[in-house]
Amino acid sequence: MTQTLVVNEIFKSIQGEGTRAGLPCVFVRLAGCNLRCSWCDTAYAFGDGGRMTLDEIVEQVMKFDCKLVEVTGGEPLSQAGSLPLMARLADAGHTVLLETSGALDIGLVDPRVVRIMDLKCPGSGECERNRWENVPLLRASDEVKFVIATREDYAWAKQQLERWRLATICTVLFSWAQPLTPEQRDPSLKSAPPGQPITMRELVEHMLADRLPVRFQLQMHKYIWEPTARGV
Repeated sequence: MTQTLVVNEIFKSIQGEGTRAGLPCVFVRLAGCNLRCSWCDTAYAFGDGGRMTLDEIVEQVMKFDCKLVEVTGGEPLSQAGSLPLMARLADAGHTVLLETSGALDIGLVDPRVVRIMDLKCPGSGECERNRWENVPLLRASDEVKFVIATREDYAWAKQQLERWRLATICTVLFSWAQPLTPEQRDPSLKSAPPGQPITMRELVEHMLADRLPVRFQLQMHKYIWEPTARGV
C-alpha cells in the first residue's frame, strides 16, 4: 500500500525562526496536532488538509529548487509517515528541519534531520505534556525552543535551562509569544493559566540581566506579512 500523509500546505518563504532565520525555505505543513496550546497560531492545520503520497510531496518540494526544507504542523510526528518523508527529503540532498512540540518521541527521527523541539511553558496550557525523555536524546545540531508569554513562563524556562544544562547540549531559543488576533483564536485552544504577561522588551531585558546563554527570537514572517497570512 502506498503511504500517504495529510498535508495542510506546501509553500516557499523565508525561515522566520531559529538559527536559520532569514534563509529561503520550503515548508511542508502537515495537518493534525495532539496539543491545543493557548497561543497556537496555526490552528487552521488541526483538521484542514488533503492526502498526498510521499512521492507527490517530494516532487512538489523539488519544484521550488530550495535546499532548506522544514516539516512542520500541526504536529508532524502525529503522522507516522513523517519519518520516511524526512528521510526521503534528506536522501534528495536537502537540509531538513523538524518543528515538533516535544510531546512525542523524537528518537526515531532520521539523524540527518535538525530537530527543533519545544518545551511547553505553563502559559501554553500544555506544560504537563512535555516528554522529558526527549531531552537526553538531543544533539548539538538540534534546537530547543521555549515560547514565553508570561513572567511565570520566563521563570520556568530559566529553571529548565539550568536543570537540564540545555545550553551545553544545543542551541536554546527564547521566543516571545505574540498575542493572537481574534481571527487566530480557535475555540479549541487551551485557556492560559493565570499569569503576568511579559512584553517583548521585558523578556529581552530579563535575559540580559540574567546573562542567559540563549538566543532571543521573533517570528520574522509576522513582521513582513500580516500575522494571519498563510503560505508565508
